Amino acid sequence: MKVVAATGNAHKLREFREIFPAWEIVSEREAGFSGEVEETGETFAENALLKARAVCRATGLPSLADDSGIAVEALGGAPGVYSARYSGGGDAENRALLLRNMQGVTDRRARFVCAVALVFPDGREVTAEGETCGEVLHSERGSGGFGYDSLFYSADLKKSFGEATEEEKNSVSHRGRALRALEAKL
Repeated sequence: MKVVAATGNAHKLREFREIFPAWEIVSEREAGFSGEVEETGETFAENALLKARAVCRATGLPSLADDSGIAVEALGGAPGVYSARYSGGGDAENRALLLRNMQGVTDRRARFVCAVALVFPDGREVTAEGETCGEVLHSERGSGGFGYDSLFYSADLKKSFGEATEEEKNSVSHRGRALRALEAKL
């Protein structure tokens, strides 16, 4: 099956391809989509659907999108759907702001949440969600991954996602779990 990954994030594109090796997953740019989809949803699932629908409409191909982020218990679930734009800067600024906001906080429980949506040209829509639990570290560990990975201590792996191999991370990550749940629905 040929599917357009409705993301401009090269890390997510690589994870999609690793988790679904039997699918021909092309980037939105390769499929001819160069627009921006505003993430106006209030949930991860709403944002994933917005992106997948827009790219499917524009390309005429099935489109796979995700929206994901970190939800920190002590921060009332923040940054949540605003994870990518938490600080108004990039990944390093987002991590720095999270560390500042967690100074002196003892309850460091957090979870990564991911919603995925696969939208077909005939109007069918399939969604799934996944999450993984852990905690926010006091400082970054590891240089792998992206986003908040170096600050997230995985309860499953007993190390940060930044210290994990891609295979280890994909086996327990929120995105891996969401994509496997999607595959089961298909």
